[in-house]
Amino acid sequence: MMDKPVAFFNGQWVPAETATVPVTDAGFVLGITVAEQLRTFAGKLFRLDDHLDRLAHSMEVVGVAPGMTMDQFAGAAEELVARNHPLLAPGDDLGLSMVVTPGNYPTFATAGVTRPVVCLHTYPLPFHLWAEKYREGQTLVTTAVEQVSARCWPAALKCRSRMHYCLADRRAAAIDLRARALLLDDRGIVSEASTANVLIYNATEGLVSPLKTKILHGISLSTAIELARRLDIPHGQRDLTSDDVASADEVLLTSTSMCILPVTHFNGHPIGTGRSGEIFSSLLAAWSELVGIDIVAQATRHMCRCP
Repeated sequence: MMDKPVAFFNGQWVPAETATVPVTDAGFVLGITVAEQLRTFAGKLFRLDDHLDRLAHSMEVVGVAPGMTMDQFAGAAEELVARNHPLLAPGDDLGLSMVVTPGNYPTFATAGVTRPVVCLHTYPLPFHLWAEKYREGQTLVTTAVEQVSARCWPAALKCRSRMHYCLADRRAAAIDLRARALLLDDRGIVSEASTANVLIYNATEGLVSPLKTKILHGISLSTAIELARRLDIPHGQRDLTSDDVASADEVLLTSTSMCILPVTHFNGHPIGTGRSGEIFSSLLAAWSELVGIDIVAQATRHMCRCP
């Protein structure tokens, strides 16, 4: 067994530290990069098939033919985890990134045949970024930075062109260092938080998410909705405004690595009691049961890794 992680790069197994994209690559030059982020629970990838379906759709939208079947992607992902997960401490878990670009940008590259770049790599989950937020909650603020219009690219395209996230979060941090951004569209309708889907809960409607056709509908959002059904928590979709968020009994964020977090403050005011609520606790417990791991305990235990 190797004592250092490997990566899958253009069909080859290489030391992870050598998996680099050249400066002439279109993903580097123009940001033409489609991607998927996954995580493991107890060394097993969560909902790999769903992520691969979305990756296939993104590649189709961008017009990238990777030269691999989706079964080959699945096999590479499973083998990558099998190689790298044993390098972690017992009970720890990995994030896995899949990145596909069109290859060299013709203006900068020398003449010749180019091919898409396909890279799969892993990393220890950075639990320190969210472990305490299961208890303390996340703060959200709105800023002047809007969600990218569907006239630019389809909402269902998962790509690495995320300058709007960066700028929105910078402005959010200028308002409150603990905050991240909630992005609205050009009509003031709630889209998503930076790198996370948003759900609100109120006693009259149950859980409500933005319309699926208008957002990048995350695998974790789908999981939260499935768990809500099992718990007999109603769920619906509609356009949400900032006022809907501010007046909700609870607000939740879902994303691959952290699974689900409570939002406790929005634009300087508490959500509900200003603490995590019963719906969050119920969904988090159901998620832990689904994956066979105490999600909070794992994040707390491994948030500070020794070298």
